[in-house]
Amino acid sequence: MNGYVNIERRPQLERPVLIAGFTGWNDAAEAASLALSTVGEASGAERFGSFDGEVFYDYQTVRPQIKLIEGVTRTIEWPENDLSATSPSVASLGGRGAVLLSGPEPNFRWRSFSQAVVDLARELDVRLVITLGALLADVPHSRPVSVSANAQDPSLVENLGLSPSHYEGPTGITGVLHRYCAEKGLPSVSFWASVPHYLPSVPSAPAALSLLQSLSNLLGGTGFDTAQLERTSEDYQRQVSAAVAQDSDLTSYVHTLEERYDSQAESGIRNLPSGDELASELERFLRDKGEDPDQ
Repeated sequence: MNGYVNIERRPQLERPVLIAGFTGWNDAAEAASLALSTVGEASGAERFGSFDGEVFYDYQTVRPQIKLIEGVTRTIEWPENDLSATSPSVASLGGRGAVLLSGPEPNFRWRSFSQAVVDLARELDVRLVITLGALLADVPHSRPVSVSANAQDPSLVENLGLSPSHYEGPTGITGVLHRYCAEKGLPSVSFWASVPHYLPSVPSAPAALSLLQSLSNLLGGTGFDTAQLERTSEDYQRQVSAAVAQDSDLTSYVHTLEERYDSQAESGIRNLPSGDELASELERFLRDKGEDPDQ
């Protein structure tokens, strides 16, 4: 493993996946980071290492934070990408262990960072890399959140019934990471939730829930406790609807988005396969790659 990763202890994981979510450009309405933190809390994840922040961050852009301990002692919390691992006693990811990679999107050396992630995944025998992201889109808050799932590996696209990425334009660290995974033969899947562009600064619990459902479908069921997130999602819908109703122009605009959404739904645009289908095909895909998913 290269010198960019500080490992405090080596986690004991069974058939692990690596799940990453970065704040910033890839995290509209904080949906991805909220989903990843829910995974960590629900699975009893514990920190085991981090990436060297001195190498990857511009501290004038992502500033360190001064914190007080017991109201007296001042300490500095430096921005970094944390690594945590699920507890072996918590079966919440379809019987798999998981490495969770969280923190701000790096400012520098994306190629070195992505290579370090791939090296870490190989060192920990990770079978699949999954990234969670969210983007602003022309979608209404009053309809189910759309989540797209894509991959760059043609065989993974075919076996799991996902969509190849046809996006062209600016990318974030997730796009670079998936390219590196593809080049190194490491299977990877990217989930993106669409959140209303007219609510960019309102944390979207509904989008986080949808990302978790997509993750659950892929891994064959989870034991996540999402009760608090569901309550927050209900509050989100109620409060946003009340705010929109007070603005006639915004109400009209949302109605237009609803009509477009409903029209696309009626046209039969293909959705993700069922959870059972995804889980079964994932196991078959790993077997075909020469990796026994039961070991």
